[in-house]
Amino acid sequence: MQRDNQARRNRNSVAGRERRNGGSSGTARQKYESYLVRAREAQSAGNIVEMENCYQHAEHYLRMMRAVDAGT
Repeated sequence: MQRDNQARRNRNSVAGRERRNGGSSGTARQKYESYLVRAREAQSAGNIVEMENCYQHAEHYLRMMRAVDAGT
């Protein structure tokens, strides 16, 4: 129970911070897919730093989706 509350607070905190910083309010899956697209575009453009950045963000949203699926 305590773990569920912590996970919920973490998700709410991230969502609120993104809204305050002008981020989109899409689902974790939408953001995951968006970052994958951006990473591939950066790779095509030869921007390795941006590619790695986008893959790291995509991985973050993948972990979030897995946590939600696992019920944590």
